[in-house]
Amino acid sequence: MTITDKIRQAKDTLFSFEILPPLKGKSIDSIFNCIDGLIDFNPAFIDVTYHREEYILKKRTDGSFDRISTRKRPGTVAICASIQNKYKVDAVPHIICGGFTKEDTENALIDLDFLGIKNVLLLRGDNLKTESHFIPEPRGNSNSLELIHQVKNMNNGIYLDEELENPTPTSFCIGASCYPEKHQDAPNFKSDLNFLKRKVEAGAEFLTTQMFFDNSKYVDFLKRCEENGINVPIIPGIKPITKKNQLFLLPKIFNIDIPFELSSEIEKAKTEEAVKQIGIEWCIAQCKELRAHKVPVLHFYTMGYPDTTKQIASLVY
Repeated sequence: MTITDKIRQAKDTLFSFEILPPLKGKSIDSIFNCIDGLIDFNPAFIDVTYHREEYILKKRTDGSFDRISTRKRPGTVAICASIQNKYKVDAVPHIICGGFTKEDTENALIDLDFLGIKNVLLLRGDNLKTESHFIPEPRGNSNSLELIHQVKNMNNGIYLDEELENPTPTSFCIGASCYPEKHQDAPNFKSDLNFLKRKVEAGAEFLTTQMFFDNSKYVDFLKRCEENGINVPIIPGIKPITKKNQLFLLPKIFNIDIPFELSSEIEKAKTEEAVKQIGIEWCIAQCKELRAHKVPVLHFYTMGYPDTTKQIASLVY
């Protein structure tokens, strides 16, 4: 079932979460353990992230170096198939621009379609650590808008090979990301909203937000989206603060603000366990307020740690 159908049919706020694929060489058990801890909350869907390739320099005998591509978290397609087969829960793969040609993307989408996976979340993805800005793959999509156009074309039976005879259209429900506090690369909030509107007009049927810790920013974002003609479901992304250093890392990495009331309490905490408890309590209050606001879904970024999400969900649902 599509995410939008689930939202339309729901009588209350749905529960979903995101998982990290295991590192290359590790088993899928880490994913199953995470899901096992949260399956009792009847997730409407489970997102499977993807992190683009990184590079290492391998020294040759002559002293020169080869630039070797590594994929540290492979297997998204197979993981999604395993989740749907084992748990009978819809899996939503993240499809990114970075590291993929358009042909790579098309082939991955064909595999997903063959496996009966009907929802995708389309993202530009992060730039490499060695890059000051995002650099697309040659013959790849430059941004999420181009990626949405490619998937929408496939839904209309338009593939890269224009000589295909009577190609079968896919039927993906397309999701995209959004940023209540503005994407870090956008010059201003208005341009970010304009780009978001173009993504919706191109075919995005639901949106999932970057994490935030101030619900008023999400509510204000909803109003601004409505004023700009963006009228698709907007799913809030949730993550509790669990470590003191996240006060400094999260704003830097994700371009978000942490409310003073929260940061001041965390700064006074004497232990990491105390920090974690403050973060959990804040997140519980945040989720209860969002449910009262009748948000379509609460989507949790588990970061591979299901116990914290389980503790929060048990007091919210």
